[in-house]
Amino acid sequence: MEPDRRSIRRLLDSLYTPDGGKDVYPCLISLIDAFKQRYPPRPKSSSFLTERDVVLITYGDTIMQQGQPPLAALDDFLATHVQDIINTIHILPFFPYSSDDGFSVIDYRQVNPTLGTWDHIARIGERFKLMFDVVLNHISAQSAWFAAFQRGDAPYRDYFITAEPDTDLSLVTRPRTHPLLTPFESPQGTRYVWTTFSADQVDLNFANPDVLLEMIDVLLFYIEQGADVIRLDAIAFLMKEIGTTCIHLPQTHAIVQLFRAVVDEAAPGVLLITETNVPHHENLSYFGDGTNEAHLVYQFALPPLIAHTLLSGSARKLGEWVALLKPPSTQTAFFNFTASHDGIGIRPATSILSDEELAMLLNRTVQNGGRVSYKSNPDGSQSPYELNIAYYSLLNAPDADEPQALQVQRFLCSQAIMLALAGMPAIYIHSLIGSQNDVAGMERLGYNRAINREKLDLDELERDLDHPASVRYQVFNGYKRLLQHRVQERAFHPGAKQEVLTLPDGLFGIMRVLPEEAAIFALHNITAKPQPVLLDLRAMGFAGITQALDVLADEVISTANDVLHMMLEPYQIAWLRIDLV
Repeated sequence: MEPDRRSIRRLLDSLYTPDGGKDVYPCLISLIDAFKQRYPPRPKSSSFLTERDVVLITYGDTIMQQGQPPLAALDDFLATHVQDIINTIHILPFFPYSSDDGFSVIDYRQVNPTLGTWDHIARIGERFKLMFDVVLNHISAQSAWFAAFQRGDAPYRDYFITAEPDTDLSLVTRPRTHPLLTPFESPQGTRYVWTTFSADQVDLNFANPDVLLEMIDVLLFYIEQGADVIRLDAIAFLMKEIGTTCIHLPQTHAIVQLFRAVVDEAAPGVLLITETNVPHHENLSYFGDGTNEAHLVYQFALPPLIAHTLLSGSARKLGEWVALLKPPSTQTAFFNFTASHDGIGIRPATSILSDEELAMLLNRTVQNGGRVSYKSNPDGSQSPYELNIAYYSLLNAPDADEPQALQVQRFLCSQAIMLALAGMPAIYIHSLIGSQNDVAGMERLGYNRAINREKLDLDELERDLDHPASVRYQVFNGYKRLLQHRVQERAFHPGAKQEVLTLPDGLFGIMRVLPEEAAIFALHNITAKPQPVLLDLRAMGFAGITQALDVLADEVISTANDVLHMMLEPYQIAWLRIDLV
């Protein structure tokens, strides 16, 4: 047995007992070897990530244009507007689906014909790295797999999880409020199938090794189609064991480790990211030991924390939390974001923000035209799960008596904080272009998350982006300026040192340092009032520095006696660089 495959055998033994692992192992190795013959490993970069790695998150049909497939319209937009500032595109599930805007997959290996073809995906991949979703936990109830299960056909009769309706499942962690078991008719009578997320999303049975092999084959297929980053969707709920919470089970972590081992051998350089919308300390567990699970984990606590910071005018909670952040190895990083296709998760911030602070976010969401979604608890009660609102709209009341320019700057300040933090930044396309609540779309479609999933006509979007008075123009151009500087500054490298600056409560600042190259002081006025800044460079270990360059304003800031003094206007951002060479 090859030494680098021992971990694969060990993980299979832990999942399916040594006897079961012995049977599964040759099948999995056959999958890996066949893949490597078809697709020789791509050259591995000498650097895990760099400051130039920035992700744009979008649906395949967020941007459309009459007369061409949506993926072609998206390609046109990307080529025209973001090629110089973003290098990775996360195309949300672009497969045939039956619900949940793509996350109820009917066929894992086909591109939804209403979006385009694999050739369209490949065309985008010619200019950008690509990130794909492996929707592991569940598949559509309208899929061929589930139809075969209902007929009792092999091998699909064991692809899904069933339980009797009187089974005690009260300990199971629920992300939704609908019943956990959904009845389906079959020749064997009514069967109650495990459905974590909706009645149309039937959970796959990873206790069956055939399911594991099938999904590893899907993962390898995506890499063959050009995926550079693989997002493991809803991974925390993957394994089920009655009598437990069925979240973060050891078997789930074993499967993440197995995926990592497979990717490391078959396609070194491809990154795994786990999507776990859970309290922060639970989220960190998916780094494993820093070498054996995810390369990247979502910073799910960041969106509510940044929103709290801007809405309260206090940086204390954000600063205390950021000061504790540290990935476990140089081969791991945080995936930083403020908005996505989903809502703004509340659970990740519950151990950081007080009940009163969380209530403020809920109230502001409703006041600003958004909605709050809930989940069921083991005691039968319900609690807030996520805020459904565009991030721009959360920060800016639609009827506020304040200039549009101030609202745009407040929003850009929130994004600049995210961009300055150590990790890999990810930007939802509706944040990049300043979208606000799509209330009409939400009411038409009938579900809360649609408020932040508006479909846009490319020609109309281009007109807005050409109109200097529009919110879209002002947000996009302000964001573009931030990104142009961010990707050029070596001190924003994911591996650069990060330290929270001690500043008055109305300011949030961090120092990023790449030894012997450069340091950046990223300063953010989080209030609507001017704020003075005093930085004692000598106390920070930078004695003798006579000036710093604000790279955003292209302005030199002089020091006096090793102290830097400047004034930040409302919501102003300053990224001050000092060279260390």
